[in-house]
Amino acid sequence: MNAATPTRLLQPAPHMEPILKRMRAAKPVDYRTMPMADARRVFDEIAEYWTEPKLPVAGIREFSVPGPEGALRARLYHPHPGQQRPLVIFVHGGGWTFGSIDTHDGPMRHLAHHSGCAVLGVDYRLSPEHPFPGGLSDILSAIEFAAAGSLGGDVDGGRIALAGDSAGANIALAAMLTLRDDTRTKTAALFYGCFAPIFDTESHKACGDGSFGLSTESMRWYWQNYLGNESETTLSYAAPLRADLTGLPPLYLNCAGLDPLRDDTLLMCQKLANAGVRYQLEVFPGVVHGFIRMTRELPAANEALRKAAAFIAGVLTP
Repeated sequence: MNAATPTRLLQPAPHMEPILKRMRAAKPVDYRTMPMADARRVFDEIAEYWTEPKLPVAGIREFSVPGPEGALRARLYHPHPGQQRPLVIFVHGGGWTFGSIDTHDGPMRHLAHHSGCAVLGVDYRLSPEHPFPGGLSDILSAIEFAAAGSLGGDVDGGRIALAGDSAGANIALAAMLTLRDDTRTKTAALFYGCFAPIFDTESHKACGDGSFGLSTESMRWYWQNYLGNESETTLSYAAPLRADLTGLPPLYLNCAGLDPLRDDTLLMCQKLANAGVRYQLEVFPGVVHGFIRMTRELPAANEALRKAAAFIAGVLTP
């Protein structure tokens, strides 16, 4: 954005302060300098703290869904097994490089609990081994699998929402653009998405030095992993901020005040408005990128997931 960052967005929220203190006291981790297997192991170990306590969901089952190049690990959370419910397909974040249905178990449980919908998570293929459009192709396959009724009679394949955080929000929106004429995909919830490889926004300047976790340099690396042979000027759906957004259904978006990617969401909202797309935006001051996984300690995380779930339910079960 062109305007200077409002001070209130950069003041850590009270419950965020002790989390930031622990983050800054911990030994620095630079995933870019590590072998990928080690980096993913460390990412998972750090994420494990935020997976507890587990919000109960009545029905949880693991299986695989078909992907373009093989089976993909999947997990379905069903709040009312045996009762047909709409479906939310959740696409996890992690810079297209990290993350899984395990690291994002918490947000999926909360969305199922608060929306009353079934929630499907999928381990799509990660970058840099599988750059764009690998992850997107996997999610499109999972959507088609679900829409065909393959998840069973208690999941309504004709009423589907997508949701995703960070890189997952990018893929979720790219899928919505790909399927914009498909009446089965009715909405999406996009949490602090990264929507184009741009690094000169006010939020990058204010928050990108790494003092709030995610850094601008890390985002450059994540984008390099995902783009593969494509350039940062790509006009493909790898950068949905540059796409024609007309014809999209209603969307929910949120962003974090202490996030280098905050302005990705604000710029996206400007484009959605110009394209005539209805959306709801929630800005959460004083919290960092990745905050929806922090339900263990952060009230804003619980609030964000409740609001997104309410928006999804309002579209899928009017």
